[in-house]
Amino acid sequence: MREEHWYEDETGSLVRPYTVTRGRTEPSGRLVIDLMSQVTAVDTGQSEHGVDHAGTALLALVRRGARPVVELAADADLPLTVLRVLLGDLAEAGLVRIDRPRRVAAAGPAADPALLKEIIERLREL
Repeated sequence: MREEHWYEDETGSLVRPYTVTRGRTEPSGRLVIDLMSQVTAVDTGQSEHGVDHAGTALLALVRRGARPVVELAADADLPLTVLRVLLGDLAEAGLVRIDRPRRVAAAGPAADPALLKEIIERLREL
């Protein structure tokens, strides 16, 4: 399977980011897309009619398996701002689900201020 890349190694970007997003710099709506947000393809049973080439290529990556936004940005070779706009479009079309990352409460030894101070002191000694 041939992988598609948005960048040419020697010349840089083949398509300027603002053309991919039609000049938009943020996802439409009130969607917050964090670096660690989990993106999952939604099987709607419908065709992706109305989704442009960039959205279709991104959707193909998401369909390989759910993963965080940061991994999708690396795999798609797209700037994060562009990826967020495209993901917002796909989410509004009902083709992907974007789940905010779960926050883990700090507990145990990692939350101990004395331990953290000791780690800092030892690092300074290095």
